[in-house]
Amino acid sequence: MFRAGRGHRPRLQRCARSRETRRGYSRNYKHVAPTVLRLHLRRACSCCDFFAGVKLGWERNVSKLPRCLPAFLPAVWIKNSTSAERLTSMSHPTHKHIGVIGLGIIGRGVSENLRRKGFQVFVWNRTPRPVPNFVGSPAELAEICDCVQIFVSDDEALLQTVRRLSEKLTPKHVVLAHSTVAPDSMRAAAEIVEHRGARFVEAPFTGSKAAAEKGELVYYVAGNEAALRDARPILEASGKEIIQIGQIGQATAIKIATNMITAASVQAAAEALALIQASGLPLQKFVEAMQANASHSTTLAMKIPKMIERDFEPHFSVKHMLKDIQIANRLGLSQDLELAVTAAARDQLLEQIEQGHGDDDYSAVARKYLPKTEPAGSEETQTADEQVQTSAEAIIPVPETEEPKLEQENRNVTAGETTAPVLPGGNAKEETDLRRGFLRQLLRRARQLLKQPVSPKQG
Repeated sequence: MFRAGRGHRPRLQRCARSRETRRGYSRNYKHVAPTVLRLHLRRACSCCDFFAGVKLGWERNVSKLPRCLPAFLPAVWIKNSTSAERLTSMSHPTHKHIGVIGLGIIGRGVSENLRRKGFQVFVWNRTPRPVPNFVGSPAELAEICDCVQIFVSDDEALLQTVRRLSEKLTPKHVVLAHSTVAPDSMRAAAEIVEHRGARFVEAPFTGSKAAAEKGELVYYVAGNEAALRDARPILEASGKEIIQIGQIGQATAIKIATNMITAASVQAAAEALALIQASGLPLQKFVEAMQANASHSTTLAMKIPKMIERDFEPHFSVKHMLKDIQIANRLGLSQDLELAVTAAARDQLLEQIEQGHGDDDYSAVARKYLPKTEPAGSEETQTADEQVQTSAEAIIPVPETEEPKLEQENRNVTAGETTAPVLPGGNAKEETDLRRGFLRQLLRRARQLLKQPVSPKQG
């Protein structure tokens, strides 16, 4: 236990009188010193400009110590930067620069969380984005960062990105692959990275846009222990839980299986909503019933209200869910498994793709079950239009001789005559003008009827 010398007693008394003592620090120095060390000198006292985010060193540089602390305490190194950067240098000493490849819905959220947690983030995307620290290529990213996270959409994109990244990989690098791909593709990517001596972590995740923005993703990870240990602080910056699975490829299989359940449950919810609506029951009552049902889940709690509102803003798109379900079907075929429910979910997603809704949220499968509600008054407007059309048709009565005339023309055509029927005046220009005048009169009368209230027909 440290003991203060006589010369330090007045300074310790000033420290005891500071505001920090009212927050629970002891007035006795022998209790203050261990507390200060344990808290990394976090606001040891308020009578000097000494604040959180310092890093202890073993050299004794008394000039950098606050005056209120004894000179024999371990020396303090204070970086001339913001408090967030000081905390970062203390909390994450091994990974100062993190690279993120892929700025989709999840990649953007993860990169923002990393920045908020104090990491310096560099990014690359196939389509250039106006974001901070955007670099020119994956290889350039590897030159700057010793840890790289990959958020790309499919197997081909993952393998292509890893090949470009491998140009600059060294044994100091850790590559985290977050894509949901076939297990064989994940193993192939790991082989490319490890061939360069770098370490590879398979880390698919569960969670959508909101979870990525809040830092609440759940990661399923696989890889060797050393790589997982180094990657954990980076994953914790954007995740609330990390579940270790096993060998490379196994975490992806788990992710595919969970997505099978997600797609099937949302499809079932869409059909259930259709049944409730067809039965004439309020959809909100179904929502209340589901909240107390054992089959309720976080996914259904988020998706069912959105489906009722026909709000299909993408959190996880149709095309990406279809890709995962197709992987599941291929895996099932390779194991001689009949995945009937998964196949049905695939068909519904494929239908949305064919209709041009691939970028919508995958809950858009409810679109065909819950048709768009017609706005109030649309039925009355339609009835009025029909009446206008009927009235317009009655503007010019058809002469009684019209039908025999048409029959005569038909007989002429049948007999092979090519002479056009002659209207009064015998001039084609007059015929055209007459037709135009009729159309003008018809449109004028229709506008007048639309402006006037439609009166009920007289019986």
